[in-house]
Amino acid sequence: MTLIDQLPPTADPDALFEAFSSWAEDRGITLYPAQEEALIEVVSGANVILSTPTGSGKSLVAAGAHFTALANDQVTFYTAPIKALVSEKFFDLCKLFGTENVGMLTGDASVNADAPVICCTAEVLASIALRDGKYADIGQVVMDEFHFYAEQDRGWAWQIPLLELPRRSSSSCRPRSATCRCSRRT
Repeated sequence: MTLIDQLPPTADPDALFEAFSSWAEDRGITLYPAQEEALIEVVSGANVILSTPTGSGKSLVAAGAHFTALANDQVTFYTAPIKALVSEKFFDLCKLFGTENVGMLTGDASVNADAPVICCTAEVLASIALRDGKYADIGQVVMDEFHFYAEQDRGWAWQIPLLELPRRSSSSCRPRSATCRCSRRT
């Protein structure tokens, strides 16, 4: 059974939070206060920047963001600065959501590119944002290693999606891992 099997019948924020937190609890995971607060904001559609120490559970919040996007029938993206991290997260998300629901785009290769959950490098997402802008079919983005935003050479790859993707959005960003929700255009 995957996390996608836990999606409630409606995308009501309370139902989403309950379904996700119950799923975590069934696995012996107790949400930390920062995780709980961030997840409440994410399921409510708010923009979130989650800046907590390494190992404090930002990936669980990111999974909750993907879960919420899927419940809202949105395409959800995970980005990272290097292909190795994208590949690692691809396999992690396959375990959570099922291989048929997760794809990967690295610029060199693509796997299941039409999946509702896409893992890609930050530069690939920036290219999509430049090409499609506000019409991009991207409902939510998790930006890992968001501290790169301030780097002179690579920060553009984090900045462009925030500027160019749909504006009817909520964003959440994690400095070592970031979540950015953007509403989907149809």
